[in-house]
Amino acid sequence: MRIGVIGAGIGGLTSAALLARRGFEVVVWEQAAQVGGCASTFRRGGFTFEVGATQAAGLEPGGIHYEVFTELGVPVPPSCWCDPACAVYLPGEAEPVRVWRDPERWRAERQRQFPGSEPFWQFLDRLFQVGWHFQQRQPVIPPRSWWDWTQLLQSLHLDTLLISPLSLVTVGQVLHVFGLGGHHRLKTFLDMQLKLYSQCTADETALLYGVTALGIAHAPQGLHHLQGSMQGLSQGLLQGLQRWGGRVRRRQRVTEIVVKRNRVQGVWVENARGERRYEAVDHLVANVTAVDLVRLLGEATPRGYRRRIEQLPPASGCFVLYLGVKQAAIPANCPLHLQFMYDAQGEIAENNSLFVSVSQPGDGRAPAGMATIIASSFTDMWLWQQGDYAALKRQYTEQALARLGTFFDLSPANIVHCEAATPRTFARYTARWQGMVGGIGQRVTTFGALGLATRTPIEHLWLVGDSVHPGEGTAGVSYAAKQAVAQIMAEVGREKQENSHD
Repeated sequence: MRIGVIGAGIGGLTSAALLARRGFEVVVWEQAAQVGGCASTFRRGGFTFEVGATQAAGLEPGGIHYEVFTELGVPVPPSCWCDPACAVYLPGEAEPVRVWRDPERWRAERQRQFPGSEPFWQFLDRLFQVGWHFQQRQPVIPPRSWWDWTQLLQSLHLDTLLISPLSLVTVGQVLHVFGLGGHHRLKTFLDMQLKLYSQCTADETALLYGVTALGIAHAPQGLHHLQGSMQGLSQGLLQGLQRWGGRVRRRQRVTEIVVKRNRVQGVWVENARGERRYEAVDHLVANVTAVDLVRLLGEATPRGYRRRIEQLPPASGCFVLYLGVKQAAIPANCPLHLQFMYDAQGEIAENNSLFVSVSQPGDGRAPAGMATIIASSFTDMWLWQQGDYAALKRQYTEQALARLGTFFDLSPANIVHCEAATPRTFARYTARWQGMVGGIGQRVTTFGALGLATRTPIEHLWLVGDSVHPGEGTAGVSYAAKQAVAQIMAEVGREKQENSHD
């Protein structure tokens, strides 16, 4: 049986490697020259820059990446803990809120920073534990077949059933329940952190997603800083895929998915010379955005599915500034990750939070005596499709440099390399529609049971990546990939059984 995979991002590589491990003939078509997608890297003058993702969850024993690498029989990429996971600078404040990995240290920090909020945090902690154990039981969310429902029902325990009504509640609503609706500093902190992971503020973010996004940074889980770069994830998955006989064909862009009688038949693929060929498959895994899936299906898209995708809230783009600097630019004891609000004079209207990742000496990202700084901010994709693109890019770059310059020493003598990426850049190098990043905002109406499924309305066509449950991040897309693999195995088994009865 031949299985095709569109896209060699983390979700696509995870799906492909696990399917190859199970004995299928697997081929991956990747439009870029290297694997990794939004978790890949590029090099400039000795500096290694992460394209998008700069931290990973799930590399510890019991974590999703650890389980996948163990099953594939390849080494888990070396890493260290991000501790603190982030240093969050609230507007006008010189001391950050440090998100420590150690639960006791984090408890002391939040009690000091947000007096009177401890009952709220303890409630989130309890919800996180219930949700984490539920996710470890591998439920299929949202279910779209009898087998999916069976897997989901087997994963439900009493504690899961008791919290299920909270799937219709937002983080902001719980703040009000605990009498913290007017706690401006706490609300600002939550808005800044949740925006990174859900693309939404606390008032919009689904509670059960929010507790995972806020809780994953703490022991026994935690966030990891990979040695070398985030490319270690994709290279390890590629090694596992090739070990079990799978193949990746680079600079091969899928331009159309062929469907007949509501079942996927194959794809049209275009190489770097513009030559097209047809390739037949028995199953197809699409590691693309939901919008791009509809584009690839064209007229074969079921009407209801197309309407659902068109009605999704607008996705976000991203502006990213990549700096190679002398080590003298970095303050002593600088955390790996920081988050700032723009100053009023340099505010970027649609999102004024700046997430910053800084390399460490010896972590493989910069030459000796040097460092990298990567700063990103969500932005409206449409803004970059009109007007004076060069002027807008220059404006964003100057504003980001000005804000970073209040923390780092960015005198001209310390800046060795500077370049910026916009949604147009992401569209060019990742082939994601309009350069959208981060998948679907995790609102109540798009999270969990109300979100998009890995099982599409077209038979033998599966969607993985950040558009489906449980959302963005390398761990999230790997969970979705593992879920799709389990569904494919069940589907293949069911069809074999039916054929044996004929």
